[in-house]
Amino acid sequence: MTRKSMSYERFRIDDVGDGVRLVTMCRPAKLNAMDQQWFAELTSLTAEFSDSPEVRAVVLTGAGRAFSAGGDIDMFAELDGDVARVRPHLRRVYEAFHSVEKCAVPVIAAVNGIAFGGGTELALACDIVVAGVSAAFSFKEVTVGLTPGYGVIRAPDVLGRHWTRYLALTGRTVGPEVMQRAGLVIETFADDDLVDEALAIAREIAAHSPLGVRVGKAFINRDTESGYAESVEATALLFGTDAHREAVAAFRARR
Repeated sequence: MTRKSMSYERFRIDDVGDGVRLVTMCRPAKLNAMDQQWFAELTSLTAEFSDSPEVRAVVLTGAGRAFSAGGDIDMFAELDGDVARVRPHLRRVYEAFHSVEKCAVPVIAAVNGIAFGGGTELALACDIVVAGVSAAFSFKEVTVGLTPGYGVIRAPDVLGRHWTRYLALTGRTVGPEVMQRAGLVIETFADDDLVDEALAIAREIAAHSPLGVRVGKAFINRDTESGYAESVEATALLFGTDAHREAVAAFRARR
């Protein structure tokens, strides 16, 4: 049964024709940071696209100067290191990212600026990634006493273990040319051309047999849930450490 189209606050959806949807994360004042509502809406809209015979490809980008700065640090503070509350939160996070992988139609990330923490993890969940020259990628979780729970599961498949260790254990920020060498970014474009180039790729996909594209994506993305439960438990324990709570407090204080 087809779901009724929903309205979203964290995302703007534009029908740009040819079966293509442009999805823009629209929380620019917070650098499109991810909160509980963001995760719920992402899961819902990917399900909506899967159900719609009119949608053939999706481009995902961010409003303002960021793709996404990752998890909202205020949300981390609200969790307060309570492992019992963190576990269901992490399951929602994983389900949101995994919903992009499970979405029946291809999702193309147009990374237009900062993609820190969950921003890089979101790009990993997408089927194709293109980036603007000002894009910046980083697993920042280590700087607040955490690890990129979804990233350490998915990144080895996309980047390989050496690149994953380098990024996840240092917290360094790298540009699109490095991520292109690592295998995440397919092409890099001028910032002003980025969304148009991503839409051109989406239209090329949308011109092909919808069933062929859906079956192709489904098979390529099969068996992508391995390790989720273990990562939830390990990451939840990190939320309960003094190192994490102190890092969050320090971050909020200097902000």
